[in-house]
Amino acid sequence: MTAHPLDISRRALLAGGGALILSFSLSRAPAQDAPKPPLPGDLKKAPYLDSWIRIGSDGKVTVFTGKSELGQGIKTALRQVAAEELSVKFEEVDLITSDTAQTPNEGFTSGSQSMSDGGTAILHAAAQVRELLIGFAATKLGVEADTLKAEGGKIVAADGRSVGYGDLVAGDVLHVQAEPQSKRKDPKTFSIVGQPIARVDIPAKVTGGVAYIQDMRMPGMVHARIVVPPSPKATISAIDTARVEKLPGVLKVHRDGNFLAVIAEREYQAVVAMNALAAATTWVETETLPDPKTIYDYLKSLPSKNDVILNRTATVPPGGKILSATFKRPYQMHGSIGPSCAIALFKDDALTVWSHGQGMFPLQASIAELLRMPKEKVRCIHVEGSGCYGHNGADDAGADAALLAVAFPGRPVRLQWMRDQEHTWEPYGPAMVSEISGTLDAAGNVTDFSYDVWSNTHSTRPEGAGNTMVGWLVSQPFAQPAPQPIPQPAGGGDRNAIPLYKFPSAKVTHHFIPQMPVRVSALRALGAYMNVFSIESFIDELAAAVNADPVEFRLKHLEDQRAKDVIATVADRFGWTNWRKTGPYHGRGFAFAKYKNLAAYVAIALDLEVDRDSGRIRLGRAVAADDSGQAVNPDGIKNQVEGAIVQAASWTLHEQVAFDRMRIKSRDWATYPILRFEEVFRSVEVHVIDRPGQPYLGTGEGGQGPTAAAIANAVAHATGQRIRELPFTTERVKGALLQSA
Repeated sequence: MTAHPLDISRRALLAGGGALILSFSLSRAPAQDAPKPPLPGDLKKAPYLDSWIRIGSDGKVTVFTGKSELGQGIKTALRQVAAEELSVKFEEVDLITSDTAQTPNEGFTSGSQSMSDGGTAILHAAAQVRELLIGFAATKLGVEADTLKAEGGKIVAADGRSVGYGDLVAGDVLHVQAEPQSKRKDPKTFSIVGQPIARVDIPAKVTGGVAYIQDMRMPGMVHARIVVPPSPKATISAIDTARVEKLPGVLKVHRDGNFLAVIAEREYQAVVAMNALAAATTWVETETLPDPKTIYDYLKSLPSKNDVILNRTATVPPGGKILSATFKRPYQMHGSIGPSCAIALFKDDALTVWSHGQGMFPLQASIAELLRMPKEKVRCIHVEGSGCYGHNGADDAGADAALLAVAFPGRPVRLQWMRDQEHTWEPYGPAMVSEISGTLDAAGNVTDFSYDVWSNTHSTRPEGAGNTMVGWLVSQPFAQPAPQPIPQPAGGGDRNAIPLYKFPSAKVTHHFIPQMPVRVSALRALGAYMNVFSIESFIDELAAAVNADPVEFRLKHLEDQRAKDVIATVADRFGWTNWRKTGPYHGRGFAFAKYKNLAAYVAIALDLEVDRDSGRIRLGRAVAADDSGQAVNPDGIKNQVEGAIVQAASWTLHEQVAFDRMRIKSRDWATYPILRFEEVFRSVEVHVIDRPGQPYLGTGEGGQGPTAAAIANAVAHATGQRIRELPFTTERVKGALLQSA
């Protein structure tokens, strides 16, 4: 039916919009009794279109996301998605990230799900908003909707007439429930998605601008510092605050149980007062940490919940060559370059907190419980932080600042941790142990595979006060919730424990250890770093046992064509078949994984040299390929994979938390060394395999495990010695070389 021109009132426009939506739904209506398909991505968490997309009367587009910019480039990629589907310029889209007063609640920004969940929601919301606008314009222009097109922030008719988006959105016409299906644009027409648009978050970071929460300054702001206990479970036995309270600039000394803090006019005054307060406090300490010399045996001795997450059985020929191995990973920290920071303001009976935590809505709930305030009185706003990818001290700092702001109302309170506080109190990535065995038949095929992994939880993220440090220290403490495993298919300690390879018989068991000897939580890639390191190292051992090329051996046991594509791409670009040793301790390594078995495919080949005298590993050239589905911003994908490779190299060569029975000993960069500039790869190439129109798979954590395994495989190739315990310190490498002497 052709629409007729008419002067539309707000009420009539809403009614017309409703009719258009009804028609849109009926054209896709399922069978009467069939269940309605679920909404795509995080639309299911916030099903109204105006939760994601709003258009002003001036035509300006604002996009809302509950995901946070953590350095993964989503401020750019999400704007690209919206701009493309709405047919507006990239520059004409504003993006508001995680803010409990404005954005949809998407929980935590974690698991490489910003694009697969949040990006998918914005993709479909933008496409549906575009079609609504076309429908509204058809009514206004008196033409059929299928004769119109969206272009440059306008709906344009075949006769040249047009109407701007701002003229079509009076009232709340976009307050409409999303549909499961969307009329998306043909990827062949894309002009914004797929382009390497420069990241909008980078300029301030490289020019000394206000890039991070650590850089924020607010009018009337005061500065706070905390005094942390010297060890877990330490308690205050004596304290004298009189001298501290008289120090220059000190506004308040605050104590609540074992939580101690100072507030001062200037930051340096707060640091001086913090040191004086620490000196004036006496603590009672007890030995609560395990013996680091036997940590892996200790972990295996603890009670565990044993879940068989894969049990594939098949009749296999008797006999065959059996290999087995044990792999170990220590506690590792985030080591954020900028210590955790937050700003909080309590004014007019309401609290606002600016934080670089990875979940503003969970942080809001945690702070509300901590302060026993109604949740609606607490607003949390995300601001980027200098270093993250996981659960570091950001949420703790946010809770600290909130408590102090309530104690000192009316002025913004900036709270920043010190370096030693960050190192000794942040939640670490858990120590882990894995045991593998595999059987090879006479033709060099793996017929049976067994994998067991022991691990604590990989998430104690705060969704209540009990998982914040201050929640344990206050005079009325909050109990820490019982740790839980993250269920498959994503998994936590068992993330990527199920190999993608199609072995006829395979069994994988996750031994979840509830007791946490050391504070642990999410570190980039979670258990996938350890599990891929273990499995991909062992794949090379199996290949070597039958004198097979490591790349060909992997391809032989894979059915997934996209997995084969990333492997073949890397082998070709690296020059795998033509590679030659240039010295006796020069080696190459290869590794592959599909992150979580449901996200990005990543393969890596690299070479390195081992100095026999010092045990030092010199990294050479690294080549990677990534398939993350539709590549929204290929340069952003390269950024992520490059960063993953460099960070994983640091973990693999250097990083482990040192402790004794009483205290954490890794307090600074000397006692917790990380990769230095002179140690990074000579070159890193990342090749993006674009899959136009395919779902976003998530990129950020896919490179961690393959990097570790590729380094391990290259060291074994260079030296003839297999090292199965992380990290590959010079002492550990020299020890392995001495065994071969």
